[in-house]
Amino acid sequence: MISTSLLPLETPTPAHICPFDQACSYLEAAARELKLDQGILEILSNPRKVITVSIPVKLDNGEIRVFAGHRVQHSDILGPYKGGIRYHPAVTLREVSALAMLMTWKCALLGIPYGGAKGGIAIAPKNYSVGELERITRRFISELIKDIGPSVDIPAPDMGTSAREMAWMMDTYSVNVGHAVPGVVTGKPLSVGGSLGREMATGRGAMIVVREALKDLGKSLHGTRVAIQGFGNVGGAAAQLFYEAGAKVVAVSNSTIGIYSETGLDIPAVKAYMMANHQSLIGYPQATAISNAELLTLPCDVLVPAALENQITEENVNQVQAKIVAEAANGPVTLEADRSLQARGVIVLPDILANAGGVVVSYLEWVQGLSYLFWDEERVNREMENLMVHAYHQVVEQSRKREIPLRLAAYTLGVGRVAKALTDRGLYP
Repeated sequence: MISTSLLPLETPTPAHICPFDQACSYLEAAARELKLDQGILEILSNPRKVITVSIPVKLDNGEIRVFAGHRVQHSDILGPYKGGIRYHPAVTLREVSALAMLMTWKCALLGIPYGGAKGGIAIAPKNYSVGELERITRRFISELIKDIGPSVDIPAPDMGTSAREMAWMMDTYSVNVGHAVPGVVTGKPLSVGGSLGREMATGRGAMIVVREALKDLGKSLHGTRVAIQGFGNVGGAAAQLFYEAGAKVVAVSNSTIGIYSETGLDIPAVKAYMMANHQSLIGYPQATAISNAELLTLPCDVLVPAALENQITEENVNQVQAKIVAEAANGPVTLEADRSLQARGVIVLPDILANAGGVVVSYLEWVQGLSYLFWDEERVNREMENLMVHAYHQVVEQSRKREIPLRLAAYTLGVGRVAKALTDRGLYP
C-alpha cells in the first residue's frame, strides 16, 4: 500500500471516491506491471512539496476574508513543475495532489521536460467581483513567489481560471522580481506573451486522439455520433472541432443543463445562442433538454466527458452506450467503472493522453516565451498534433506488446520514464 504521510486526511469529494486514492491505484498498477523497486514507488507516490498559504483579502464591502490557497508540487525529476490553478468550491488538498501526480505522468508520456504540479482555491468565482478575484489572485501568487518561476514551477489556467488570471499572475511575479517574466505562467493573453492555439488546445488534443482511435477501427470522424459533457473551454473547443471535421455532435451540456438532437447540433448556432443568453443553454429551440446524467447514457459512438471528475461510476457505467470514451476531463471515470468498461470492450482513451493537448501547447508557449520568438498558429497546431499522435501510437503499441488496457499502457510509459530518470539521477544523500 502506498504511503500518503505527507498529506492530511480529508473527506473525499465526492464522498465515496477519493481522487488521490484513485491516482495511487493507477500508479500501483503501473508499478506492478513494470516491477518497480518498492523504494522507487514510495518516492513517486508522495509529492515532493505541499504548500498551503493564507490569502487575506479585503472584499468590495470592506469585509476581510481569509482564503486557503494550495499548490502541490509532485515531481521535478524531468524538469520544472507544471500544472494549472483552479478556482472551484470542491477544491481540496487531496484533489490537487491527485491532479499534480497525474500531471507528472502526462508530461512524461508526451515527452515534455516537466514534472507535475497543481493548485487551487476553494471558491466559486461567480460569487466575487472582478476586483475581488484580482486581489485574491495577486495575493495568492505573492505568497507563492519563492516557489514558482520559469525554471521552477509554471502555473497555467484550469477550472475557474483563464488568461485573465494568468495575466495577473505574470504581472504580480514580474513586479516582485523587477522585470517582465513571460515564462512564469502559460495560458496568458497574446498581448503579454501567450501562444496562438492555446485556447483550443485541450479540445483539439481530444479530437486528435479520437480521430486516431477511429482510424485504428477503420472509421473516420465523418458521421460519427459524439456526445460531449461540458461545454466550457475544453468541451466547447472539442465540439467545434468535431463539428468542423464532419462528426455529428448529438449532445452537449454545461453545469446546469444539456441539449440533445438525434440529427446533430449546429455547434456555431449553439455557441451564438449561449453568447446571447448569458452562457445559458436553457431554451435552445432546436434540441431536447436533457440532464448531465442523461447525456452520459445516450446512444452514441464517442462519449467525451469534459467536465468534472467521477462522472462515470459503478452506478451508471452499465448504461453507457458509447463505443469510445475519451477523457477530456481529469478522472471522469472511476476505477470500478473503468474496469467495467474494459470488460465490455469499450475503448477508454485515458485522461493523461486524451486531455494532454493543453499542457503540450503550454510547453510550446513556455518555449516561445523563453526564446522571445513566437510562432504562427499553424506551426503551434502542427507541433502539438505531432506530439499527440506520436504519444497515442506509443500507447497503442505498449498496450499490444504487454496485452494490457490503454490506460495501464499510458501509465507504464509515463511512470516508467520518470522512474528511469530517477534511477539514473540517483538519490542525493
